[in-house]
Amino acid sequence: MAKTDPGNFFEDFHLGQVIHHATPRTLTEGDRALYGAIYPSRFAIPSSAPFARGCGLTPAPLEDLIGFHVAFGKTVADVSLNAVANLGYAECRFHRPVTPGDTIATSSEVIGLKENSNGKTGVVWVRSTAVDEAGETVLDWVRWVMVRKRDIDAPAPETVVPELATAVEADDLIVPDRLDFSRYDFAAAGSPYRLGDHEVGEKIDHVDGVTLTDAEHMMATRLWQNTAKVHFNTSVRDDGRRLIYGGHIISMARALSFNGLANAAMIVAINAGSHTAPAFAGDTVYAWSEVLDRVELDAPGVGAMRLRLVATSGHDETMTLRGDDGKYAPGVLLDLDLWALCPS
Repeated sequence: MAKTDPGNFFEDFHLGQVIHHATPRTLTEGDRALYGAIYPSRFAIPSSAPFARGCGLTPAPLEDLIGFHVAFGKTVADVSLNAVANLGYAECRFHRPVTPGDTIATSSEVIGLKENSNGKTGVVWVRSTAVDEAGETVLDWVRWVMVRKRDIDAPAPETVVPELATAVEADDLIVPDRLDFSRYDFAAAGSPYRLGDHEVGEKIDHVDGVTLTDAEHMMATRLWQNTAKVHFNTSVRDDGRRLIYGGHIISMARALSFNGLANAAMIVAINAGSHTAPAFAGDTVYAWSEVLDRVELDAPGVGAMRLRLVATSGHDETMTLRGDDGKYAPGVLLDLDLWALCPS
């Protein structure tokens, strides 16, 4: 009797199924150091304990996306081990910052299924929830992924495509307890710009680029215990190439956005996200952002900006998201819609 687990294929999922993912993971200062070694991130709150303390946050939080990647990684063995591609995100809320010592565990509920017309793959929607060791929610989100079928003759399930919110409402954003930007140190943060200095519709070219390598993205996926075969095993793709983990592109784009948005200090929600094209080692990633909305919040000196963060392969000075045909422009890798807290 086989004791190994080949992962779930499309026909293994059913609506309402709840999966409790294995291996809770305890975060450490090592996660902070490795994240900084892989990504050129310089945001002040996760970089400086005194800066974080001056904003009311003790201990200093880790990068917001560390929690996201670890929680996401828990789901891979059950949801996307046999994936062709991770397709998108919605309704993601960061309930509190993650700090060294937190232990994260994740569960997922299947909320949608749709077999593709080729009969070889299908799309699975799951709502995932990450909790800490006390059972308190750290973050939750929806994602959808294209998964291979084990048996192409297996009958298609009833199609259910969930209705998802286009954005997390500003009133539903969760501001960390005791967060206070009234004494925000703009010089230490690296930028003088407040919430009111950004106009809705403004686009910001983040200028810098980073060339991707297989070694870095495989180190990242192992760090988050993401075991998806397409990131490591060249034999599972027809082209024999390792697909860069989509979360690697998210973190790279977020890190690059420091140049121009250094005071977009903390991610509190991801409204929507699409990995619009594959990325591979040798591609050079650039990023640009568009300001979609801005709101004042109740916490002292704290506001929120809704941003579209776009990653591209190659530098696009025109900052074009879509062509005249409505399709994503050539070179666009990531279209991410998020809320970030910033000084008002």
